[in-house]
Formats: sequence, structure tokens, C-alpha cells
Amino acid sequence: MKTSRLFAFLLVTISLYLVYVLVDNYVVDPQAEQFLALKTGIDRVLNLPVWLNVMYVHVAFATIATASGAMNFSKYIRNRFRGFHRVNGYIYVVSVMLVVLTSGYMAPYSTGGKPVSVAYNMMNIVWPAFTVIAIMRIKKKDLVGHLRSMVRSYVFCFTNVFVHTMAFLAEQGLRLPHETSYTFGVFSAFALNLLIAELIIAIFYAPSRVANTSLYVKGEIQPQK
Repeated sequence: MKTSRLFAFLLVTISLYLVYVLVDNYVVDPQAEQFLALKTGIDRVLNLPVWLNVMYVHVAFATIATASGAMNFSKYIRNRFRGFHRVNGYIYVVSVMLVVLTSGYMAPYSTGGKPVSVAYNMMNIVWPAFTVIAIMRIKKKDLVGHLRSMVRSYVFCFTNVFVHTMAFLAEQGLRLPHETSYTFGVFSAFALNLLIAELIIAIFYAPSRVANTSLYVKGEIQPQK
């Protein structure tokens, strides 16, 4: 019961966050003027119309990935609506790939220049890798491995939250310059993605814990030994 309430709370929180992201990017500041005003250390000319269109696609599919990924962690959906779970999973995969693709275009224009661009592109490799591994695991009927890989993948949906949170703490708390703070935020976010995923797995998705739930459907998926 406590786990169900926690999951419901997280769903509500994620939903509110996604509404904020959509309103902020498509209504309040569709030209990204506030975001672009803070950009420094860029070593190439930014084609604004192209960059904005790529950003719109990036935000849209990041929102879809975050929403679809959250729904697929629901035990109720997994057990009662397996067809929807499967289709929704592929929606998540396609969304992740499009987020990564658009991020690859935007990375060279990041505040902080090449070091930050490299960090973003490293995440653009690791994120889809975890996602593909999750697919491979479920194809082999390894549900524990699938869930663990999905946790590692899904945490990357919140990279932007971690980047701006850590950058804010560095700039306001440590009084570092904005460019240095943003660089710190990006590298910290990468580390947090990996660390938080492993903490979630250790607490909620350890093999022994998952094996004792109703996630295994007789005749379809068996616990891995």
C-alpha cells in the first residue's frame, strides 16, 4: 500500500512538472529568450529558427518519454493491459531516440562549450544503450533485468532537472560564474543519473524483491536464476 501511494504521488508530481515544461516552452517563452540570454562560451554561430524548431521537437518527445515511461512502471498496467504496456514501451523507445537525436544537434550550442557538449553526447550514448538493453532483456524473458535497465534508462528523463538544480546550487550557493556553474550542473547530472538509478534499483527492484511480487505471469515470464 505504501509503495502504491508513493507511486501515485510520483505520478502526480511528474504530471505537474510536465505541464510546467510544456507551458514554459510553448506558451510563456516560446522563443527561449530567457534561456538563450544566459548562454556563454559558445564557439559557433547559432541558427535561431533551426535551433528553436529542434528544441520544440526535443521538448515534445522528452515530455512523451517521461509520461510513457512513468506509466509503464505501473504494476496494474503491466499485469492487466500487457498489450498497452508493450505498445507504450515502444513509444518510449522511439521518443528516447528522438530526444537523443535532437540533443545531439543542440549539444554544440550548450553553455560551457566543448566540455559540456562532450558530456551531453556521452549521455546521448548511455541513455539509448540502457534503453536497448531493457528491450533485449524482456525479449529474453528476463523481467528483473528489464526492470532494472528501464530504471537506469528512465532516470535520464530528468537530466534537465538535475542540470538546472545543481547549476543553481553552484551559482547561488558557491557563487561560481554562470558558465562554470552550468558545466558543474551537467557533469553532476550525469553522475546523479547513474547514482540515483542504482539507489532505486537497490531499494525497489532488487531481484529478490521483484521475484516475490505478482510481476511474473505463469507460462510467460519466469524469474531468472
